Amino acid sequence: MTNLRALKSGTDVRGKALGDGAPLTAEVAGRIGGAFVAWLRKRGVDNPRIALGRDSRLTGEMLLDGCAEGCRQAGARVECYGMCTTPAMYMSLITEGFSCDGAVMVTASHHPFDRNGLKFFTKDGGITGRDLDEILTIAESDEALLGGSDPIQKREFLPVYCDQLKARVQKGLDTDVPKPLLGLHVVVDAGNGAGGFYAKLLEDMGAWVEGSQFLEPDGRFPNHVPNPENAEAMQAVSGAVVKAGADLGVIFDADCDRAAIVDASGREINRNRLIALISAILLDKKPGATIVTDSVTSSGLARFIMEWGGVHYRYKRGYRNVIDEAIRLNEAGIDCPLAIETSGHAALRENHFLDDGMYLVTVLICEAMRLKQEGKSLSDLLEGLKEPKESVEIRLGITDEDFRTAGRAAIEKVMEYAAFAPGWHIAPDNREGVRISFGLDGEMDNGWFLLRLSVHDPVLPLNIESDVEGGVKYMANALYKVLANAEGIDLGNLEKYIAQ
Repeated sequence: MTNLRALKSGTDVRGKALGDGAPLTAEVAGRIGGAFVAWLRKRGVDNPRIALGRDSRLTGEMLLDGCAEGCRQAGARVECYGMCTTPAMYMSLITEGFSCDGAVMVTASHHPFDRNGLKFFTKDGGITGRDLDEILTIAESDEALLGGSDPIQKREFLPVYCDQLKARVQKGLDTDVPKPLLGLHVVVDAGNGAGGFYAKLLEDMGAWVEGSQFLEPDGRFPNHVPNPENAEAMQAVSGAVVKAGADLGVIFDADCDRAAIVDASGREINRNRLIALISAILLDKKPGATIVTDSVTSSGLARFIMEWGGVHYRYKRGYRNVIDEAIRLNEAGIDCPLAIETSGHAALRENHFLDDGMYLVTVLICEAMRLKQEGKSLSDLLEGLKEPKESVEIRLGITDEDFRTAGRAAIEKVMEYAAFAPGWHIAPDNREGVRISFGLDGEMDNGWFLLRLSVHDPVLPLNIESDVEGGVKYMANALYKVLANAEGIDLGNLEKYIAQ
């Protein structure tokens, strides 16, 4: 039997699903799907209804069918929505007329075409890593095999989700006209994932979408990786926008929970720029709000958010960590409308704190339309965002078998050194690993590094940014001297960078 634990990736199941010996098979998907049903039953759902959808991957239909059958055999009533997006699968749980008890999305996000996976939702949102451990424990037994007789139903939810996005456009532009986007030219790049329908949605709302590309689902992803962080993918949409003379372009990952945009000049608006843009839009409407991001955001972004009247709150990497912290802050009485990770996962309070790339882009398109009517553009909102001259990420391998202990020891070593070293300043909002800021060339706080322990892998990711030339290498050298004798840490990649 497949080692199910080896398929766990954070809160998802993920693994190779295509080719000889691929561990993620229809049978495995069925076993895990049935376990999800049994897990829901343990949580008090007596007669579970389960919704399933998939992205465009070659193995998507096979795994969806296998998972659906496993859910049925575990006694659930099963609805299959076919090609869908991850955010739409969650929305199906809280939409009148659908309202299942749990949902499963068959996707591996931006990962290679031979990979696939399963994402799980309840009406409370995505499950936790601990929840998945419980589901896998059930899957390793025969506890879920109760038998079921209800036939699997095929339904469509994507048109309903599209209507929800269209309603958001009308709300955002404060109008009930059927084509409120007339005059706006948007290029859509779906990367052959599940999001190609968005071009027609925009066209239905009046937008011009000439130049849109890779809209047809193709699980081989033949044109570029569907990933808003991928340089080749961003170059592809940038080139298409410039060629078409569009106002902006949008790009999604395969299951559309992440997105990025480019402006009319083809400039990429992702990572820190994307965070700055949506933060400016929200803070313009309500100053004083707190913006929760992951830990690797730049110092320039923190200053930008402050200048727009907001509070920048850095937290641990991992989109669930960022979202959960934003929810906690709101429950504590802190006004927090946004949780966003530099990878493009963005969750708005107005949208149930669901990380929905398509919803985010819809909000940005509304603002682009409003600004165009004033003779402005989205890029105007980014004026004042100071970006680093240099930045790099270096991954330090951990060779010790107990990699978490070795990684924490290395971080503690840096913390102890920084506490007394001249020019080393431990960041006051240090919530993950150790973030050290430097004053380079006589200035203040114009360089920093963050050393943290990877969530899943035996790796210490090191992010370094500098506002002055040569600053990154200076900080890399300084850190190397501190870690030179750290046990169980492979400094080879850091040595290679310094030697360049």
